[in-house]
Formats: sequence, structure tokens, C-alpha cells
Amino acid sequence: MSAARSRNGRGTPSSSRNASTHWAQIGESTFVAGVWLLYHLYRILGRWPFLLCLYPVVMYYWLSRPLARHASLQYLQRLQRAHGLWPRMPGWRQSQKHFRMFAQVILDKLLALTGSYGAERVRLEGHQPLVELLERGQGAVIVTAHIGCIELCQELAKQRPNLRLNILVHTRHAEQFNRLLQRLAPNSGVCLLQVSDFSAATAMLLAERVARGEFIAIAGDRVPVHDSKTTQAQFLGHKALFPCGPYVLAALLKCPLYFMGCVHEGLGYAVKFVLIATQVELPRARRNEALVHYAQQYAMQLECLLCKAPYDWFNFFPFWEQGALAATASPSAP
Repeated sequence: MSAARSRNGRGTPSSSRNASTHWAQIGESTFVAGVWLLYHLYRILGRWPFLLCLYPVVMYYWLSRPLARHASLQYLQRLQRAHGLWPRMPGWRQSQKHFRMFAQVILDKLLALTGSYGAERVRLEGHQPLVELLERGQGAVIVTAHIGCIELCQELAKQRPNLRLNILVHTRHAEQFNRLLQRLAPNSGVCLLQVSDFSAATAMLLAERVARGEFIAIAGDRVPVHDSKTTQAQFLGHKALFPCGPYVLAALLKCPLYFMGCVHEGLGYAVKFVLIATQVELPRARRNEALVHYAQQYAMQLECLLCKAPYDWFNFFPFWEQGALAATASPSAP
């Protein structure tokens, strides 16, 4: 999602270097030690002093990371062309706000994972069918995105203590972060699973967890690191490539597939669940067509939420170019 504006305002790659950078090669900026430091800084200072200390860091990051900065602008401008949310085309002020929102969400993610975020500020929508699945001991696959504070789905766990959520991630820090979660919130019911590809062993592990009535959450807005299986869907007025993994996984596990998104609403957040399919069908003769259908349903739900909370999507990399870049990702990339 990183592209500089040309004179006509359209997003174009800013350099050949940007055009060869896969999201996995950029790496994650929120490491375990940093998260631990942020948590204690918040506990000592409180929210607003914490944010005041954090904003200079955000400004430095905005100034020093042209790839992320151009990505932000491209996304905001494509959202504007598709839905006209602002009086004029977004520029650097809106991009800085986009980064500041990300800084706030980092804090909220940590508060959510430790159970410290006020439940009265979270509104759940469309979650009753998942509660019924829990009561029947049935699991599901939840396809989500890098949007808002997804960790607040734990508010559902407060209503149903038997909820177990397994989040599939592509970062080598998953094991460390799990230890941090166990230290801060031993009863969170959330487990991060590092998955770089879907082997037979991985499929068996996930099948066992779904059979126990657990949920599997997987992001649907980043192409695989090592796997080139993607499909195409319309997103913000442009064709984009999306991973096939969530839909193949749901079909393999023979369980329902839900979309989940979390965005800012008022002084808090809204967590929305939408059923995409009670059973994902991928018939051999129509497999590609079926994958396009499911990916388009996902993209429509994501776009709908972004119209309500445009600063809540956090893919600071060349999103629309990522399909062409998947093959360049290093096997040892973080």
C-alpha cells in the first residue's frame, strides 16, 4: 500500500525499491520488549500523558518511513475516490492522523489483551450466532483484517468463559508474545500460533481445535509469505489480490466462516461479526470462481467498515502491489 502520488493524484510506485518490498520483509515494529515498556509507561503516566510521549515517536516514524507514509496516502486517497468521505483529497495531515490512530490502537490492543479496556466502551454486533456455536461445542474460522483493535473480541469471552481463540500470525515473535500474554493475562483465552504455511500437521492441529469448539482467526488482507495462492477481488475501486487461505481452511475444516472487524465508534469500539458461509464449498470445477466470491464478500465487509472508520486500517505497505511481490519475500523474513 505504498505509492507516491503522481501529478494527477493517482497512486504510483514511488521507486523500484518500493515495488520489490513484500510486507513480510518490512518486519513488525511492535516487539515484545517494546510492548512491555509501553504497558508500564501507561500504568505510570495514564492514557493522555502516555499518548503525548508517544506522538513524537509517531512523527519521527512518519517522517523517516517514506514507504509507510506513501502507503497511508495511497489508501486514504483511494478511499476518498471510492466514497468521498472528506471535503477534499486527503494529504499529509490525514496521513499523520492515520499514524496517530495506529499509536492509540497499539495501547488499546495491550489493554484489551490484559482485560484492562472498559467493557462499557465496546459494542458487540452479530455475535449471537457464535455464542450458539459455543453452546453446541462447535468451532469456526474467523477471517479478520489489520483493522482497529481486533483483540477487543475478547469481550465475547467475558460473556462466555469457555471461548478459546487461536490467532494465526506470520511473525517469529508469536512464542515470546504468548509468554507475555500468559504473564499479563493468564486467563485471556487467546493463543497466537505462528504459521508460515499450511502443512498437513498444521491442518491436523487446527482441525483438532475446531473439533473442541475453538475458534481460528486469520487475517484476510495480506498475501501469504511463502505461498502464492491468491484470488482477486474489487477493493476501493481497484482490483486487489487476497489470500485464499481463510476460505481453503474453512472448507477443509468443514466449519462456518465469519468475518470479524473492529473499528472506532464514539469513545470506544464496535466489534462486528458477519456470517460469510455456514459451509465453504470449493467444488473442483468452480474452485476459482468460488474463491473469488468469498474474497469479494470479505472485501465488501472490510470496505463497509472503513467507510465508518477510515483511519482504522493499518497496512502500511504496498497493498495493491503485494500480490506481485509475494514471490520476492525472503523465507527468513520476520
